[in-house]
Parts: sequence; C-alpha cells; structure tokens
Amino acid sequence: MGNLENHKNRVLPEFQTYLLDKRLVPEKNVPYFAYWVSRYLQFARSRDISSEVFNEPGVLEFLDQLRSDQKILDWQPRQADEAIQLYYFHFLGQAKNDISGSPAAISAPELLKELKRLIRLKHYAYSTERTYIQWCERFLDYVIQIEKKGLSAVSSKEFKNFLSHLALNQKVSASTQNQAFSAVLFLFRNVLHIIPEGIDDSVRAKRGFKVPVVFTVDEVRTLFLNMSGHALLIAELLYGSGMRLMEVARLRVKDIDFGADTLFVRSGKGDKVRSTVLPAAVKERLQAHLKGVKELHEKDLAAGYGEVHMPDALARKYPDAGREWAWQYVFPSSKISVDPRSGRTGRHHISDKMIQEPLRHALRKAGIPKHASVHTLRHSFATHLLQAGVNIREVQSLLGHKNLETTMIYTHVLRNMSNAPKSPLDMLYSGKDS
Repeated sequence: MGNLENHKNRVLPEFQTYLLDKRLVPEKNVPYFAYWVSRYLQFARSRDISSEVFNEPGVLEFLDQLRSDQKILDWQPRQADEAIQLYYFHFLGQAKNDISGSPAAISAPELLKELKRLIRLKHYAYSTERTYIQWCERFLDYVIQIEKKGLSAVSSKEFKNFLSHLALNQKVSASTQNQAFSAVLFLFRNVLHIIPEGIDDSVRAKRGFKVPVVFTVDEVRTLFLNMSGHALLIAELLYGSGMRLMEVARLRVKDIDFGADTLFVRSGKGDKVRSTVLPAAVKERLQAHLKGVKELHEKDLAAGYGEVHMPDALARKYPDAGREWAWQYVFPSSKISVDPRSGRTGRHHISDKMIQEPLRHALRKAGIPKHASVHTLRHSFATHLLQAGVNIREVQSLLGHKNLETTMIYTHVLRNMSNAPKSPLDMLYSGKDS
C-alpha cells in the first residue's frame, strides 16, 4: 500500500470519521478502508464510470483487477469490496438497489436469491455460501414465525433478538452463535444495506476455555495401524503437515514441491497462503498415488471431462488451465459430478466425509477412548513439534495462525501432559512426604 501510512489522515477523512463513529470496522482498519475507496474512485474516473452512484459492473471490474495483481494478497479484494459497500450504501446513504419492488413486496426467496448472488460475487467458498444461506433462512423464519413481522420491518432489533434467542432458547455454543452472527451481518450489510446497531446488547453465548484433544505418539501409531490405502495416506499427511481437513482435500498437484519437501496451502482459512512441511515418510507413496491420479485424469480428458474448478479470476484469465495436470486435485473424487455454481461437469476433490469416516472407524478399531476427530491430528502435529523442542514461532507459521496466542494453547496441552503436579496418592504410596 506504499505511502498510505504517511497520508492515511488525508484519504477521505469524513468517511474515516464516519467508520470510527459508527464502529463499523476495527479502528486500525479504518485508513485501509478509506484507501480502497479512494483507489476505486480513481479507477472509476479513469474508466469514465460514474463515481457518484454505486456501479456494480465497475466495482466488479475493479475487484478483478486487484485479484490479477500479484502484489495484492488474497484477502485484500474482499476488504476493498466491503469498503466500497460501506462507502456507498452507508456513508453516502444511497437507496437499496439490489432488491426490486417496494419494501412491502420483499419476500424471503428474493432476499436469499440476492444473498446467494452477492456471496458468489465476493468469491466466498461454497461451504461458506451454504452456511450463510442456512443461517439467514433461520433468521428470516424467526422474524416471520416468532417476531410475527413482515420482512420489510427487519431492523437491528430483530438481529439482536435473534442472537439472544439462539443463546437463551436454542442453547447454541459460542462458536455456533458467532457463525450465525457473521451470516446475518452479511445479510444486513450487503443485501439490506442496514447498519446493525445495538447488537452488542444481545445475549451472547459464553465461550469457555477448552484445551484441545491431542493424541499421544503411541496413539497416532496405533491409529495408523488400523488404516490403509488412501485413507492412511491422507491421515499421515494431516498429522505430518498440520494441514486442516479441507486444505488436504483441496490440495492440487502444483502445490507439492517434492524437491524442497514443501506443501503449499493456497486456499486456507481466511484465504491465506502458507507453506508447510512435506513428510519424507510419505513421499514415495504420494508420488505413486499421483501416477494413478494422472492416469485417471487422462481418461477423463479422453472422455471429454478433466476440468477442475478454478478460482473465478484465474478462470477468466486462464480459461484452459482447469484441464491442465498441474491444477488437478491430489485427492480427486471417485465420481464425475456437476459443479453447483458453474454447472460444469467434472471431477471435484474428495469430500470431507470420505476423510472423516475412515478415521472414526479406525478410532473404534484402535480402542482409543478420546472424543477425537480429523482435526485432532492437526492438534497433535503442533503439540508433538513443541514437545520435540521446535520453536513456537515456527509452529505458528506451519499452522498458519495469525496470532501467536492461538498457537499458545498447545503449551497448555504440554503442561497437562508432561508437567502435571504429582498426585498426593502417588507420593503416599512412594513413601514420600507431600
């Protein structure tokens, strides 16, 4: 962002003041939101696009230009999009133009259709799209069935009441309520163009401190003895690299560097890019696996398929890249299917259930009495590295954690596993005074 820090107070100062007064974004992000809007306004003038009103094609062209810039990080176009929305629909107070018809005629299907359209325009993951739509459906049902109101009367009050309803009546966890909050907030900001105020007064589910479940090294060994084939290879990658379940599922051929023993995670949580270790123990089997995947890909190409999903900006820039070997998924699905977004027929990556089910089965066979999941392998990766003396900053980098505090939770696990105080009963039977 170049010289932004030297001039941040000069960029749209009134817009910055508005964002601060309304507390719409964290204070540290305010100058950056103003910066993105100023860049869009300059872009619009250079393209002879009216900057006085929100111009959706112009905004999309601007965002696509950002995505094609290699210096721009993956999350920045989304921040720019949110900044432009806040500028036009909140700061300038322009009328809603996404939902047609009079307010009284607004229906739930119309709102959800517009919600889906905007989620796809913003390039959110398909899993996020499904989650947001489900929560917004529940919110709209709540307004109609419990609040007994029409959708034209939706306001911040209903938002606040819905969050309280989830905590008090539905007894949802803090993480579930936060998920609902993000979904409905997206609906308010992007579809309804309403600034949600007073939602801090809602009853929020309390998030308790939880120490993650972790396998011992012997338990990991026993678990793997009860697995085989692709399921074992995936489980070993999860434990050996610290990747999340869907990061492994979405891994592409080009993201494996056998020479440098490195895996690249390009569509991780928060759309961040990072690198992690490729375990030497799986290299030969992974290479053999890829030979089989390549044969399958060549058969798909011969049958007129062989095209995988590509990020939208890259799909437009490189229309034939989806058929190239480098872009294929390392763990493809066993079936040809239709992409729910593009409508194209091809071979998607393996589903999360195809990873979760074998691990659950292996847990039962191994007789490991822990409430564990696929994610437990990631927790175990971090904990065992720390036990081996690896610097916590390096572990943070391998896991892709933004804050060190997130990685610090594994120090609590270490304390429980190796530094627990001696039981008084043990001291009694050992003949030592307490």
